[in-house]
Formats: sequence, structure tokens, C-alpha cells
Amino acid sequence: QIGPGSIIENSVIANGCRVLQSVIEEAVLEEGGEVGPYSHVRPESHIEMDVHIGNFAEVKNSRIGKGTKIGHFSYVGDSWVGPNVNIGAGAVTCNFDGVDKHQTIIEEGAFIGSDSMLVAPVRVGARASTGAGSVVNRDVPAGAKVMGVPARIIAGGSQKGRE
Repeated sequence: QIGPGSIIENSVIANGCRVLQSVIEEAVLEEGGEVGPYSHVRPESHIEMDVHIGNFAEVKNSRIGKGTKIGHFSYVGDSWVGPNVNIGAGAVTCNFDGVDKHQTIIEEGAFIGSDSMLVAPVRVGARASTGAGSVVNRDVPAGAKVMGVPARIIAGGSQKGRE
């Protein structure tokens, strides 16, 4: 289903997808993917099966894993996102340091809280989570919960090397 106002350029849109008032350019949207309204999937992005990208989100040069949800108002650029990740409202992968672009990796089942800033290069481990408003500027171990500015481990994982 391609809704009115949508723009699709040089992209692959698989069966069972829904694009509502959004732009998809030079990207792949696998089966069951949903985009929009008012979202932008930019070049070199690959959206796997059953991914939901809600309203006012932008994905650039990223692979988004099966079953992941990016609800709204988020930017995911130069990232690899594993399956079944939840990215909260307003979360941003801060991929540009003023000179170079850097990659963010978010592993399977991670939960990225609303308004979290992931300052690349950074990795969020499998099943890890960030609290709302956190600024993550160091890797987060699998299963850990972090929060704050800068983000600190509050549960799971190890405190060693994070102070």
C-alpha cells in the first residue's frame, strides 16, 4: 500500500508493505514493513521484515533488523540495528562529529528510551536499555541498564572502566 503524497525513488518495496505520506529513496523495504506518515528513508538503508517506522522519523545509511520499532520523531543514521529493538520517541544516533561519520550498533532486543542520544561510535549490547534523556557516549554491555548525562550503568553489566 503506497499512500497519497508518498515518493519512492530507485527503491525496492516488497509485498505487504505500507508507506504513508513518506519518502523512500535508494533503499530496500522488506515484507511487512511500515513507514510513515511523514518519514524519510534515505539512501543506502535496508529495512528488514516487519519493521515499523512511525511518523516524523528518518533513517539514513542504516540496516534496521526484523521486527524493530522506531515509533516517531527519531533519527537513525549510519547505524546497524539488530532485530526486535525498540527505539523511543526523539532518540538520535549522533553520527557526525563535525569531521567524520561514525557507526552506532544496537544489538538484538535493546530498548532505547525516549530522547536518548547515542554518540557514535558506540555499541548498545543485546537486551540493554537506556533511560529517557540519556546521553550514551560509551559502549553499553549486554543486559545493562544505563541512564543519565553521561549515561552510567544502574543495573546489569559492569561498572569497571565506565567512571
